[in-house]
Amino acid sequence: MDISIINPIPAKTNNGLVIGKDSAPIKMYEFMNVRCPFCKQWFEEYYDLLTEYVNEGKVQRIIKLFDKEKESLLPGNVMHKHINYELPLKGLTDIRQIYATQDDWGKLSLEGVKQFAEDNLELPEMDNSIVAQQVITEAEAANIKFVPTVIVNEHIFDENITEAELRAILDSK
Repeated sequence: MDISIINPIPAKTNNGLVIGKDSAPIKMYEFMNVRCPFCKQWFEEYYDLLTEYVNEGKVQRIIKLFDKEKESLLPGNVMHKHINYELPLKGLTDIRQIYATQDDWGKLSLEGVKQFAEDNLELPEMDNSIVAQQVITEAEAANIKFVPTVIVNEHIFDENITEAELRAILDSK
């Protein structure tokens, strides 16, 4: 990922799923698509660590579910419509459940993905269109092309960060 083209300033908003206290000294902006296997890797590998930092009041996560036009990510766009933004902890649990079942729904038709979300995961479709458009607009303004893209202060990275590197960034404040 060429981070030199990214301007993180337009991406640093609370548009998305906000997890943690506003008073947290570290804000983490995570652009993800729930169909992306690399986003799944990032989310699952660092879930416990990030939950620890959030619970200690050190980090606030702003998860930005990024609707992409790439054909293989279109099923993720459908799943994004089933995330509850109004109840952030439920939304986070929903994302965890969606990633856990990604192999089951990932190759279904778009209508099949919608049915899977509603029938198997018991996630009703929500009107997330405003947030979805805000995230797309921010990503375009920031020149973010790939998922996952994670921004913390001046650091921009993807799933290929080590735990030691991530801890060093999160402990830097």
